[in-house]
Amino acid sequence: MTQIPLNTSVVSGVLLKACKDGFRMLLLKRAKEGFWCHVAGKIEGNEKAWQAFIREVKEETSIVVDDLYSADYLEQFYEADKNQISIIPVFVALVASDIEVVLNEEHTQYQWCTLDEAKSLVPFPNQRAVFDHVWKNFVDAKPSPFMKISR
Repeated sequence: MTQIPLNTSVVSGVLLKACKDGFRMLLLKRAKEGFWCHVAGKIEGNEKAWQAFIREVKEETSIVVDDLYSADYLEQFYEADKNQISIIPVFVALVASDIEVVLNEEHTQYQWCTLDEAKSLVPFPNQRAVFDHVWKNFVDAKPSPFMKISR
């Protein structure tokens, strides 16, 4: 029996910052594909998933993550061109309101967005579902201390 392969080698996450008029999440515009997204990337070597997310944030934005949580959420989708299902753990980083973003070559633009702005920019329903989940559990409510990742 043929099975659809699972890809569990990718991580993703949302960066949140508090502003005077509410929270914002960071979106990045991919240089190659031209669409807006949150931070994502592949696990390398013996990294744990959360370590890969921290590294990807640093590589893509120059931001050093201090306050890290598991979002307690898995992005999942089917990629027809690869005939594979991707299952991706999602993380949330709370960053300082004055944090500076310096993009690498993978992205051409960035934007700090409200939930509605972010959902209007991204092309995939799963991205909007991730954002709704993160907003509900990290902005509308205080995150559970059990989701905090201690390093």
